[in-house]
Amino acid sequence: MDAPLTIRPATPADAPRMLEIYAWYVEHTAITFEYDAPGPGEFAGRVEATTRRYPWLTLEEDGTLLGYAYAGPLYRRAAYSWSCEASIYLDRGAHGRGLGRKLYAALEDELRRRGMRNLYACVAVPSDGEDEYLTFASARFHEKLGFAEAGRFHRCGYKFGRWYDVAWFEKVIGAHDAPSKTPFERGNDGHE
Repeated sequence: MDAPLTIRPATPADAPRMLEIYAWYVEHTAITFEYDAPGPGEFAGRVEATTRRYPWLTLEEDGTLLGYAYAGPLYRRAAYSWSCEASIYLDRGAHGRGLGRKLYAALEDELRRRGMRNLYACVAVPSDGEDEYLTFASARFHEKLGFAEAGRFHRCGYKFGRWYDVAWFEKVIGAHDAPSKTPFERGNDGHE
């Protein structure tokens, strides 16, 4: 029998474990373009600042936090209020079990509930073929979830002595009707 899974909102108290997951990606991959992992206080601050307006979810298996996903603004102009950018990170030992799909589905459900229409993901991709720091796995993951590549910035990120591309993926998650209020006027509970 599989261990029970729990998906719940993150809190700043989750920051140490989430930072442990994230720091591995910073130090060993080009999935994130940060060169140095943030400190615990800075990471907890990111969680706190994000959750004022957007969801940040964790996935736990049998009480162990194995991943997290969150959304943030696409851009800060008012007309973009119905669109957001998502990120997801799983513990490196938790890949290939469908956990990322479950976590992203929960994030999408929460974003829909809050009135979001478009979801975007900024994905680092190899410029010159896969290497030990970056593969096409994240791009394939987003495509399997129904995202489509909408554009690419070529050789815009430099890490580990190599240039990498960034592909923007998009997914429509809500109807494009004429809303009476922005998601933020509706409140984090999704109600007007």
